[in-house]
Amino acid sequence: MLDTGKIRVILADDHPVVRTGIRTLLERADDILVVAETGKGSEVFALIEQLAPDVLLLDMEMPDLSGMEVAMRLKQNAASVRVLALSAYDDEQYIRNLLLSGAAGYLTKEEAAEGIIDAVRGVARGEEGWFSRRAIAQLSALTRQDPHHEAKELTNREFDVLRLLAAGKTNQEIGLELGISEKTVEKHVGALFTKLKVASRVEAAVLAVQQGLV
Repeated sequence: MLDTGKIRVILADDHPVVRTGIRTLLERADDILVVAETGKGSEVFALIEQLAPDVLLLDMEMPDLSGMEVAMRLKQNAASVRVLALSAYDDEQYIRNLLLSGAAGYLTKEEAAEGIIDAVRGVARGEEGWFSRRAIAQLSALTRQDPHHEAKELTNREFDVLRLLAAGKTNQEIGLELGISEKTVEKHVGALFTKLKVASRVEAAVLAVQQGLV
């Protein structure tokens, strides 16, 4: 198979119009290649085995096999593909189940247009927590704030990084906006995780929402 150096994406959604719209968005990026699409969750596994994609854009509400079931099976099988979930909904149960499924991110379809390219790139790089702002707001309601989370202990630069992280920015984008190297951003993100006692970008983003920083 020819290696183009692009991020290889499989798109799974049972609505042809939605698939066309998302494909059109992704094709604007010269570093992303949609290698296959399907309207059936049951077909995803064979496509992944045949095409070895980097990212699976996965609709949660497919009729034959739900996206949640697909994601859970991929997790159980320790599949290397990264899952970016798409849904028309942002209710609590979807988000709870998604966290359990091991997906790397979650976008509502109405928000996908403005963030889907960045999310695909981030997920492909191995980043976690690519949640839509609406989903983060829901998560903030689900997560009890630990009294040991002390945002006041953060430096001004760490506050800047946290705000941009909660806005869904990649480390590279944060670095460009703040005028610092990507490696320096990684150090700040690590410091944030330690000080806020969190283990992922989405948890840090939830705290940022809870504390009124975004």
